[in-house]
Amino acid sequence: MVFITAEIGINHNGDIKIAKKLIDLAVSSGCDAVKFQKRTVNKVYSKEVLDGPRESPWGTTQREQKEGLEFSTTDYKIIDKYCKQKNIQWYLSCWDIDSQIEMRKFKTKYNKVASAMLIHTKLLEIIAEEKKHTFISTGMSTINDISKAIKIFKKYKCPFELMHSHSSYPMKIEEANLKLIQTLKNKFKCDVGYSGHESAASLICITAVLQGATSIERHITLDRTMYGSDQAASLEPEGLMRLVRDVRVLDIILGDGKKKIWDSEKSAMKKLRERLV
Repeated sequence: MVFITAEIGINHNGDIKIAKKLIDLAVSSGCDAVKFQKRTVNKVYSKEVLDGPRESPWGTTQREQKEGLEFSTTDYKIIDKYCKQKNIQWYLSCWDIDSQIEMRKFKTKYNKVASAMLIHTKLLEIIAEEKKHTFISTGMSTINDISKAIKIFKKYKCPFELMHSHSSYPMKIEEANLKLIQTLKNKFKCDVGYSGHESAASLICITAVLQGATSIERHITLDRTMYGSDQAASLEPEGLMRLVRDVRVLDIILGDGKKKIWDSEKSAMKKLRERLV
């Protein structure tokens, strides 16, 4: 069955109430997990970048904007408890080593490597040594970049799954290149999912499943007009519900690939072949 993650990311806008509403949406839609992002702002961005101007609900600098979007450990304790109450898995993509180590206390079942971090060798080693099933996004990366990352996960005997991805928000549909899913599967002999950033509803994700994607990750939002750089490339409630419904139907339609005679065929077989026996 295709594993479906609702990527909350930073679309909660630093508000735990919004985060809970997005978790509720993922649960009611039938998703398997929700995902967040975690950064130690001073580790991920330079002082020059953080001192730069940026208008946001939290102030006029990049630092104020980025810190406003970060949840604290206390916030994640609330999220952990809430997801357990709602019976849904949650996990994170951490963008620095300090965040990855800090989040270990929650003992989540999965890890995620963001496309931006695919070449961060030290972070990949910290993630791989946890030996959790890890989704590895491959946006803005070469085959060589991907190969180097995989070697780290194999070195630590950490289970992983590649995620075909494109790192523009939103992605142009003519750059989806979904045939790459099979290319990655054949080259690296592993499962490959799809992490989508398109503004289109479910067509691309459905096509990804038809191309053999074993997992789907899509950003979700309560309203695309909310503040945030990821909102426009996110699915609103109706779109998420439709996507999960269609993927679950596809799971049934595609079957297991094994030839068999169904019980429902036997009466027709008896009627239509009886003179041939």
